[in-house]
Amino acid sequence: MEITSKNNQLIKDLTKEAKNRFLLFLDTPNLIKEAISNNLTVKYILQIKDKKFDFIGQQFANKIIFVNEEILKHLGSVEQSAGILGVFEYSKKQFENPNANYLVLDHVQDAGNVGTLLRSAMGANFTSVYLLDCASITNPKVVRSSSGAIFKLNIFELSKQEFLSSFNKDNLFACSMDGQNIFEMQVTLPIGIVLGNEGKGISEEIVALAKNKKISVPMENSLESLNVAVSGSIIMFNVNFGGKNVRTFKVE
Repeated sequence: MEITSKNNQLIKDLTKEAKNRFLLFLDTPNLIKEAISNNLTVKYILQIKDKKFDFIGQQFANKIIFVNEEILKHLGSVEQSAGILGVFEYSKKQFENPNANYLVLDHVQDAGNVGTLLRSAMGANFTSVYLLDCASITNPKVVRSSSGAIFKLNIFELSKQEFLSSFNKDNLFACSMDGQNIFEMQVTLPIGIVLGNEGKGISEEIVALAKNKKISVPMENSLESLNVAVSGSIIMFNVNFGGKNVRTFKVE
């Protein structure tokens, strides 16, 4: 099948579906390979006719649609197309309480921050992430910034109220400027870290859920705060790699 016009009905439908929270539009070969290797369901593979991609096997022959650069640019989100775009189905995970280190993002709206924190969570072994009214996991900037972490973490998208009614774990810490210095405190694993909205911080209900336990990154030279993705990454990596002298372990 070949399509050369943005006015084609399928392209129009895909343009509308790009806003669907349960479809991923992946426009780099590495992300498409990651999605395939993690068994996401392929809906369509749009590609330039004279481009060859070794990872697109015969099993996807009936999913391939040949298109032009104009259509790829219209549906994609990168300035320079690699000549391919994969459309994948993304299934929302049903809520589960964590059994290892976990991250909670409370109304983090910047897609780049969400994606970066997912990438850091994977690197620091925070294997479950709860997105409470955050930028959508299917947002192209979240996908790219996560560098494939979205395919490997247990990510749960839900409202704050849904989280409050279902969550039942202890040892949750809220990141706050008036919290304990992460480099000077002992923590018991597994641990949960909460990061809040870029402007408003963590909501009162989530701070209360953490039983007012707060954690912070110390700063000098009168700096008031760090970017949420930077501070969250520092804390997660320190928890995981900070040294046995500052950590204790609890086996559940």
